[in-house]
Amino acid sequence: MLRLHMNIHTSKHKCRECGLCCKSSTELAVHGRSHSGERPFECSVCSRRFARSDTLVRHGRIHSGEKLYNCHMCGKAFSQCGYLSSHMRVHMGDKPYKCSVCDRCFSDSSNLRQHKRVHSSRKLYECRFCGKQFKSSIDVNGHIHIHISAMPYSCRHCADQFRWADQLKRHLLKSHNEGSWFMCDVCEKKFFTRRELKWHSFQHHGVKPYVCSECPNSFCTATSLKYHALVHSDLKQFCCSKCGKYFKTKPGVKRHFSKCDKLGLVMFNRRAHCSD
Repeated sequence: MLRLHMNIHTSKHKCRECGLCCKSSTELAVHGRSHSGERPFECSVCSRRFARSDTLVRHGRIHSGEKLYNCHMCGKAFSQCGYLSSHMRVHMGDKPYKCSVCDRCFSDSSNLRQHKRVHSSRKLYECRFCGKQFKSSIDVNGHIHIHISAMPYSCRHCADQFRWADQLKRHLLKSHNEGSWFMCDVCEKKFFTRRELKWHSFQHHGVKPYVCSECPNSFCTATSLKYHALVHSDLKQFCCSKCGKYFKTKPGVKRHFSKCDKLGLVMFNRRAHCSD
């Protein structure tokens, strides 16, 4: 592998634009498309175009749901090898990506990029319905659901409609007993998805593959570890729009907002009663 790699540095196939050395003339031609903008490979499902055929193959797994790379610790599967490598850092507690502002560390570069938006006042994503701006695409997509009333997934047995396919699947299982449940061999508890069953089985066997890098605590799921990590952080990125108080988690600010809103309504009623 090292000998093959060293051939890149001594290769005669060098890009005139950026100086990158390639293994062959074919690879140099493929690399040249990154400068020319040429993308000859088109996805037959979503029409997205790519410069390389192997990139198109990896992209196709998004539509097919094919996941070839499995984690040997928790069984989670991924469509790309790079995703599996990033996931393994969760089990190992490795966080090589450090925020230059608050020194918080992350196991994945994409998580670091998303985190950096907390320190920025820039809001690049705008709702196409009301114009409200957000710092991330995840936030704006979640907000758009307020405006969209379309329910494209309809139940064939009743008049119920759903916004997401997973919601329809759960409805068919729960209300019409259509589909397959995933049952625990130990307690016979039923679950909608194989992933939920896997997380549940960890509790019976005492398996906690997600280890905190700050303390000895370990957890059954990555979500539990993510929420636990907030204990070690002073970052409070969720703000109550009523009183301006900050919270570490979104559920925390939602619970507070409900109380804060009720308190404000009580105070308003008291003022109105006194004025009468």
